[in-house]
Amino acid sequence: MRRLLILSVALSVGFSACWFARTPETPKVAITTVTPASTLGPGDVFEVKVYDEKDLSGIYRVSSNGSINFPLIGKVRVDGMASSDVADLIQTRLGEKYLRNPQVSILVKEYNSKKVSVFGQVNKPGTFRYEDRMTVIQAVSMAGGFTKLAAKNDTNVTRIVEGDEKKFPVPVEAIAEGKAKNFALRPGDIVYVPESIW
Repeated sequence: MRRLLILSVALSVGFSACWFARTPETPKVAITTVTPASTLGPGDVFEVKVYDEKDLSGIYRVSSNGSINFPLIGKVRVDGMASSDVADLIQTRLGEKYLRNPQVSILVKEYNSKKVSVFGQVNKPGTFRYEDRMTVIQAVSMAGGFTKLAAKNDTNVTRIVEGDEKKFPVPVEAIAEGKAKNFALRPGDIVYVPESIW
């Protein structure tokens, strides 16, 4: 009898646990973040279309100070903003004084501010579009890999930090072999691979 009582208590606890386990969970909300690769910067070119307003539509290049001059509303700072946010900003400012319910869309033509350059002893030196979380290994691969004369471990990355140019030694061969930590690039970085002296 005592065993039956213990068994029935255990079963009731088990069923109640199952009951609570079935309660709906709090829905997970996806959080979107704007990455450096998807924001506008100096030199970028984009097209603005204002529905039914041909005189306000056109192509704009972001100036060195990170802004554009837009008809009617004047200077608009866009540096560091996603294209959708710039469209919303222009739409809001046009709607405040000049147009009723304006519809604005933006198409980015060139991401000139989001590039990295790879020069020196690589097979295809040049400038390449920056990708989010891009590493020095990826950049060298995009440049066709090293030449036979490359001093792989003497590679350096030049970067503008707070207005000053700084050089970082990057042992790419050691990174590829897993002997050193990978080096993350930033938009505007210049990767240079010198020639081996041996």
